[in-house]
Amino acid sequence: MRLTTKSRYGTRLILDITIHGKEKPVPLSDVSKRQNISLKYLEQLTRKLKKANILNTHRGPFGGHTLGKPPENITIGEIVRILEESTAITVCAEQGDKACSTCSRAGDCLSRYVWVEASKAMFDRLDAITIGSLLKKINL
Repeated sequence: MRLTTKSRYGTRLILDITIHGKEKPVPLSDVSKRQNISLKYLEQLTRKLKKANILNTHRGPFGGHTLGKPPENITIGEIVRILEESTAITVCAEQGDKACSTCSRAGDCLSRYVWVEASKAMFDRLDAITIGSLLKKINL
């Protein structure tokens, strides 16, 4: 799996809001300027993150976004799952059953096990990294 800008920018968005949103909600326009990410793109990411209760939205002249839960409870794996369409490193590893419709060796492909296990290992590691633990690395 190649992580798209959705995961990378989504992680930057959450980190920015965590750092700058301790006292008040953070406007997306501020995040856009600091992170050099299109406001429209941030709005798309924010919708998904809000629906998953990672972010809260506050309306009004002093509105913006805050975290929906403590940074220690937000994992990078969770952000990636929310923002990416796929969480497997190959198409055949996405399938819950042993059958795969993407190649002619479906059903008897021993290498599929490798890709399923690699996907699990990647998310085991991403799930072990929290926004809170990242902030500790830079002493925030």
